[in-house]
Amino acid sequence: MREIRNMTLNFGPQHPAAHGVLRLILEMDGETIERADPHIGLLHRATEKLAETKPFNQSIGYMDRLDYVSMMCNEHAYVLAIEKLLGITPPIRAQYIRVMFDEITRILNHLLWLGSHGLDIGAMTIFLYCFREREDLMDCYEAVSGARMHATYYRPGGVHRDLPDEMPKYQPSKWKSEEEVARLNANRQGSLLDFIWDFTERFPGYVDEYETLLTDNRIWKQRTVGIGVVSPERALQLGFTGPMLRGSGIEWDLRKKQPYEVYDRLDFDIPVGTAGDCYSRYLVRIEEMRQSNRIIRQCVEWLRNNPGPVMLENHKVTPPSREEMKGSMEALIHHFKLFSEGYCVPEGEVYAAIEHPKGEFGIFLVSDGANKPYRVKIRAPGFAHLSAMDEMVRGHMLADVVAVIGTQDIVFGEIDR
Repeated sequence: MREIRNMTLNFGPQHPAAHGVLRLILEMDGETIERADPHIGLLHRATEKLAETKPFNQSIGYMDRLDYVSMMCNEHAYVLAIEKLLGITPPIRAQYIRVMFDEITRILNHLLWLGSHGLDIGAMTIFLYCFREREDLMDCYEAVSGARMHATYYRPGGVHRDLPDEMPKYQPSKWKSEEEVARLNANRQGSLLDFIWDFTERFPGYVDEYETLLTDNRIWKQRTVGIGVVSPERALQLGFTGPMLRGSGIEWDLRKKQPYEVYDRLDFDIPVGTAGDCYSRYLVRIEEMRQSNRIIRQCVEWLRNNPGPVMLENHKVTPPSREEMKGSMEALIHHFKLFSEGYCVPEGEVYAAIEHPKGEFGIFLVSDGANKPYRVKIRAPGFAHLSAMDEMVRGHMLADVVAVIGTQDIVFGEIDR
C-alpha cells in the first residue's frame, strides 16, 4: 500500500472559483478536507478609514465599490445612516425610486451569482443567459446616473435626479445595421419606467429558463444537494443573514421585520428553504428574483401615477438646481459650500441596516459634530459567511469547496474593507 500523506493546498486567489481575491489554505487527507483557513487581505482598500477623512457626502462613491455587484444597496445603508443623524426624511417619490432600484440591484446581484456559481460547478450556458438580462438592468443604472456600475445615485435627502423621460438608444454603425438597431430599440421608445415595465413582463419567463436548465438537472443536484449543510440554530450562531439564513429555514428579512423606506406598503413574500444546503439556498435566491420582480412592478405603477420632488428643498443638505445656481448668489454659495466642505452633522452615533442581496448590510456611524464622520464601521454580510467556510467544507471533497464558495455569494470588496 502506498502511504497517503496529508497535504496543505493553496486554493486561489488565481483559481477561477476564488474569483481573483480569496486565498484558501486547505489541509487535506487525500481528497477530503480536514480544515479550511480563508485568508483575507489581498484586496484591502481601507474604505472605512478613507470615509473618515472625507466629508459625509463625498464617501457615497466608496460605498458603490464595497460589494461591487450590489452598488446602490451599499449606498442606501450609508445614506440612511446620514439621514438618521440629520433627522431628515426624503420625499415619498424618492423612497419609491430607492426601493425600485434596491430590487433591480438584488436581481443584478443574483444574476451574477447564478451565472458565476453555475460556471464554477460546470454549467456554462446559464452564465450567458444571466449576462443577457444583466445588460438591460445595467442600462437602467446608466439612464439615471450616467454610470453602468458605480452610480452614486442616492443622496442624503433623496436621489440625485428624477427618472428620465426617454431611454438612451442604439445608433446604426458599421457593426450594427439599421434593422438590428430597430430591433434593439423596440422597447426603448418610451421612458425609463416603460423600459423597466417591459423588462418585468419578460423576466419571469427568463427565470423559468434558468430553472429548466438547473432545478431538476441531475448533475446540478448531485453537486449541490446535501453540500454545506447548516442547521437553523447554527446559522443564527454564526451570524448568517439573507439567503444564507433563509436557506436554513429561518424567516428573517429586514424588509418585513424592520421595514425601511416604503417596504411596509408593498406586497411580497419571503422565500424560505428547508434543508440548509447549497440547493436550498439556490432555490431561495431564484424565488427572491421573482419576488423582486413583483416589488419593481408595484413601484413602477406607483411612480407613474405620483409625480413629485425627489430631493428635499433644504439647501444646507441638498444642492440647488443648476438653473438656480447659475442665477442666484445665495444658491451659488450653498452649492460651493456643499461640495467643498459638506455639512456638519449633529453629535451622536447611529446604526442603519438594509436587506442587502447578500444579507444584513449595516453602517455604524459616529459623529463628533464635524463635517466628516468620527468613525465608520461597515457590517458586511459576506464576512460572517466567509468565517463559516471551515465548518461548511470540513469532511467534503475538494470539488465541493467550489460549490460552497458559490453558494456563499462572496464579494471581497465588502469583506476586506
